[in-house]
Amino acid sequence: MIFPEKTTIQSHTIIIIPRYCETDQAGVVHHSVFPIYFELGRTELLRVNGLAYKDLEKEGFFMVVAELLVKYRRPAYYDEKLELTTECSRITAARIEHSYKLIRPGIGLLLAEGSSILACVDDKGKPKRVPEFMYPG
Repeated sequence: MIFPEKTTIQSHTIIIIPRYCETDQAGVVHHSVFPIYFELGRTELLRVNGLAYKDLEKEGFFMVVAELLVKYRRPAYYDEKLELTTECSRITAARIEHSYKLIRPGIGLLLAEGSSILACVDDKGKPKRVPEFMYPG
């Protein structure tokens, strides 16, 4: 696999439209779904930088969630258009930190925000140095 020389995009916004299966009987997005949305954000941030988790894993770099924080501000509802902004806020030798903001577009109402820390490990689960190309250029 040929990886980019450096990551150049540190923040990316995606559109999310909650599915019926992600909501409770009142049509409110269940609290357990927000970490899944955050993972979508991380995946797409990688993708716009020319990377994919599967390619990192083929090369022996596995990113595991070591810490996850979600702050629920307002409810999100079934079938409404939402915007999730994911930012890579910090990279160290062994971890990658992200922050997230989920808003209702148009009015900019903050529905949820959060952060995560990913640890870089090898295929045996032992800590491994984050690859150089993942540091911002």
